[in-house]
Amino acid sequence: MSCNLKRDVALITAGPHIKAVTNYKQVSKTLEEFDVEEKPSSVLEEKFPNLTVIHSAVKSLHTETHSVETADGRVFGYEKLCICSGGRPNLLMKENPYVLGIRDTDSAQEFQKRLCKAKRIVVVGNGGIALELVYEVEGCEVIWAVKDKAIGNTFFDAGAAQFLIPSLEADKPEVAAPCKRTRYTTEEPAPGASQTFTAEPGSALGPDWHEGIALRGAQQVRQFVHVLGSWPVYIQLTNGKTFGCDFVVSATGVVPNTEPFLHGNNFSVANDGGLQVDDHMMTSEPDVYAAGDVCTACWKHSPLWQQMRLWTQARQMGWYAGRCMAAEVLSEPIELDFCFELFSHITKFFNYKVVLLGKFNGQGLGPDQELLVRCTKGQEYVKVVVSGGRMVGAVLIGETDLEETFENLILNQMDLTPYGEELLNPNIDIEDYFD
Repeated sequence: MSCNLKRDVALITAGPHIKAVTNYKQVSKTLEEFDVEEKPSSVLEEKFPNLTVIHSAVKSLHTETHSVETADGRVFGYEKLCICSGGRPNLLMKENPYVLGIRDTDSAQEFQKRLCKAKRIVVVGNGGIALELVYEVEGCEVIWAVKDKAIGNTFFDAGAAQFLIPSLEADKPEVAAPCKRTRYTTEEPAPGASQTFTAEPGSALGPDWHEGIALRGAQQVRQFVHVLGSWPVYIQLTNGKTFGCDFVVSATGVVPNTEPFLHGNNFSVANDGGLQVDDHMMTSEPDVYAAGDVCTACWKHSPLWQQMRLWTQARQMGWYAGRCMAAEVLSEPIELDFCFELFSHITKFFNYKVVLLGKFNGQGLGPDQELLVRCTKGQEYVKVVVSGGRMVGAVLIGETDLEETFENLILNQMDLTPYGEELLNPNIDIEDYFD
């Protein structure tokens, strides 16, 4: 693509800071690692002279007149627009002072403030935020309520969950573990149960949001003594159990933050509430694009890719959407980026490196799949998903050094039938074998 496109760019944001990707590292063809840091918006303006940052929330969008009205009454016209408003917390209950969602910096700081006075909290949810919380919180009893049969089912199967559970009871590396007792309770969703959603301002936290934040409760000793008395709030689960606590953390995911863009416009909206986008990140409204948690990828996906509302994909979608907008202005063709060929994600849970590749949980494969598993307690968990004799997904927990090899095997779709279970034989150096 030509690099001579110089247009005025405006970034409309409700907060005074922006999220910047730092320490970016391309690990392999599709895997990438990076940090997310909060920085003043002036950093962007100094770096890009053609960029103006507008500090205000969006009040309304008028696609017919190609204009955006902000909450402070200003109106801005656009040639091309990209909606990157992310997701809003899927809270158990709105406007309840004892129910806290963690989505942005302000809510994370509020959580830290409340936690330092708390002796017991209840965490509801089974995704990334919940997994990080129950591991990181110290000096406070944690009751973790999940509706699924295993922890972390967004990312893991029951086998991987069992591998990780001992980490919750063990002392964390290099830190003297204070009193922390984690209970696990599973609940089946009640028939016809409803949930309430609410909008929250602020951009999403980075993948390592808890780094540098003291997540310590009021309990300072290893011995935990139950004292009979009342709690500020009680939560009743559908399994009939009731728990009292200081407050409830609603870590039940996000829903696309499409307000206030829908009113008066004709956007096509997906079943999950996201703005439908095609393979150029364009919505159904002319000259309006969308990227990240607010959108739903509605093109024909690669058999090895699926959308998950993660920081990795948000960065990839935003980068690709910008290229698509520039290509449209320059009347230049652009092909779907290679990052959408294979799902790949690197993160860390319970102090283990976690790599997810392709159909890592057999998504959409039905009975036509075979699982190969290798597990060394406290060290590594390796799961390979095979379909039709070919590797289509993998879960790597720990320092396995297999991510690049498995990525190549998935992308190349090599027939692995002759190797069978020997594929995960610990006595075979698979990296050299398939080099």
